[in-house]
Amino acid sequence: MSVLTAVANPLRLRIVAELSGGRVHVSELARRLGISRPLLYMHLDRLEKAGLIDGQLELSGDGKAMKYFTLAPFELRINAEEITAAIQAGRDDNGREPDPAGHEVETDMKEDGR
Repeated sequence: MSVLTAVANPLRLRIVAELSGGRVHVSELARRLGISRPLLYMHLDRLEKAGLIDGQLELSGDGKAMKYFTLAPFELRINAEEITAAIQAGRDDNGREPDPAGHEVETDMKEDGR
């Protein structure tokens, strides 16, 4: 997954913003964002695969596994090629891409992105 695709979701941008203050335990992060941990883990996985965050598993004093996340150092620079690649990666097999509300919309972009 490209970095651009990873940050194209408003919830993932909120996660990055929350982590900008320092490392956060996944349960605390879910509370701050008001979402379930399974949904949060899905978004954290996408951000981690894009290299934007790092997850560390630690053991607490009572032996419980605790997952913490931090921001990885990154700088986001985009150009037309990256935007085109991200759009094409988000399309289904029929050349449609989802709109922000989750519905599929037709696009008039050709295979080469123009």
